Amino acid sequence: YSKPSQEGIFQHYMAVAKASPVPIIIYNVPGRTSSNVASATTLRLAHASDKFIAVKEASGDLMQAMKILKDKPARFQVWSGDDALTLPMISCGATGVISVIANAFPEQFSGMVRNARSGNWEKARQLNNELLDIHPWLYVDGNPSGIKAAMEILGLCRQDLRIPLTPVTEATYERLKKEVGKVSSLVN
Repeated sequence: YSKPSQEGIFQHYMAVAKASPVPIIIYNVPGRTSSNVASATTLRLAHASDKFIAVKEASGDLMQAMKILKDKPARFQVWSGDDALTLPMISCGATGVISVIANAFPEQFSGMVRNARSGNWEKARQLNNELLDIHPWLYVDGNPSGIKAAMEILGLCRQDLRIPLTPVTEATYERLKKEVGKVSSLVN
């Protein structure tokens, strides 16, 4: 039930860095933690220790990501943690993405990332647009429920979840079938 200050977040990550034998990716996902790691805190950490090699930036705030990209050390990477914002983040200099949707659509999503990183923006936008409509349906009943349902529809796995997580509603499942079908028809 604690919601730390930016100083508390900084001290926590520094303690982890001191104890960790491996490099660290700062994980900023306020939608899950209810605490945003502010751009100033991310930059402070990145400059304080070489142990911090990257941030998974999932705040949903493109301006925050751009501030980090502008002032980060050269060795420090910024990774999108929001699939729907990956293309604009790469256009601003992000390295890549730690993705949810790529579990169901690896070819399309990784193709979008590869094309964006190589400067083929037209193809990257095309691939991004193919996935655009499914993004909100993957999260309407929570994550990972939506991606598990999409993967079940594709025959990749079952949507088995442990409580308190539950499968998507029947209405969401039917909509996901429609959206998965639209994406799949573009590939086949």
